[in-house]
Amino acid sequence: MKAACWHGVHDVRIDTVPDPKIEHPRDIILKITASAICGSDLHLYDGYIPSMKEGDILGHEFMGEIVEVGSEVKNLALGERVVVPFTISCGHCFFCERDLWSACDESNPNADAAKAVYGASPAGLFGYSHLFGGYAGGQAEYVRVPYGDVGPLKVPTGWRDDQVLFLSDIFPTGYMAAENCNIGENDTVAVWGCGPVGQFAIRSAILLGAKQVIAIDRFPERLELARNAGAIPVNYADADVDEVLKTLTSGRGPDACIDAVGMEAHGYGLDALYDKAKQFVRLQSDRPTALRQAIMACRKGGTVSIPGVYGGLIDKMPIGAAFGKGLTFKMGQTHVQRYLEPLLDLITSGKIDPSFIVSHRIGLDEVPEAYEQFRTKENQSIKYMITF
Repeated sequence: MKAACWHGVHDVRIDTVPDPKIEHPRDIILKITASAICGSDLHLYDGYIPSMKEGDILGHEFMGEIVEVGSEVKNLALGERVVVPFTISCGHCFFCERDLWSACDESNPNADAAKAVYGASPAGLFGYSHLFGGYAGGQAEYVRVPYGDVGPLKVPTGWRDDQVLFLSDIFPTGYMAAENCNIGENDTVAVWGCGPVGQFAIRSAILLGAKQVIAIDRFPERLELARNAGAIPVNYADADVDEVLKTLTSGRGPDACIDAVGMEAHGYGLDALYDKAKQFVRLQSDRPTALRQAIMACRKGGTVSIPGVYGGLIDKMPIGAAFGKGLTFKMGQTHVQRYLEPLLDLITSGKIDPSFIVSHRIGLDEVPEAYEQFRTKENQSIKYMITF
């Protein structure tokens, strides 16, 4: 089969690789019908997530048709169409039983390496380095899905791939980020980053009852998409974000701030230049420019929600401000399985159509070029959907 494979920093190629096989009775094999390039895939492309190996198959947002079923999978059948969570979860460990699916204790075969880095191992992830299990991803013609009896969600007849594909990651990720804010009916929520996760966080915050959502980015097409959702757009290249937020919140600051940017944040101040230089020479692994702004802007007693991926160590964090203001932090990989049914209900009831996020539809052979365009934000790149 053909697959998009990592060969080094800024080097993605379409290779011919062996077809996946059933390795465990709880496995299923999917013939991929749709996949996508995620913003967090760019962290692999840029070389900031360790333990990638040449030839690793990329991709953690995908769906498809079941073509093989392991002997212990009783709830799925050949030919059924499913969307698959990017988090791989066993369904029966201490954490899965508490609905903390991305903290699964059983799905990462390289748990010892992850514990050495993070103190504990998170769940295995599709296509996201050997630190998270070394699982082949879904930017390919076929994929093996471990614990196939737990994760995949059957897709109702009549729904297009582009309407349900993003249940695999970015819709639940944006929704959980907003849910973590404990939004009240008069609350203001500020969202840093109007990429795919930020767009779903904006819409989720509105669905959850936020009175005012403020969207912060520098790309006009992303800010316009946020405006179309009902948010107030702020271009940080043209405005003092902190002053704008104070003006819009009677001087208090937002009730909740969402960092939907993560480890490769951009900015224009001295702190942004400092972050870029230190990350370049690997004196810190992540650029926390947006996170610093969120902490400083958030009102006293507010919440900072972090769906943006951070992979290691950051510097010059205003922890004194966070302590002094009594902020609550909520963050982490998404517990996707928790949200599949509720968010599918939002789609089928017409409250949201996730297909709005797709800016480009491409074939598998176009993936290497798409990675570079997505990285540089050429051609108004917001979301690349791969069709087969």
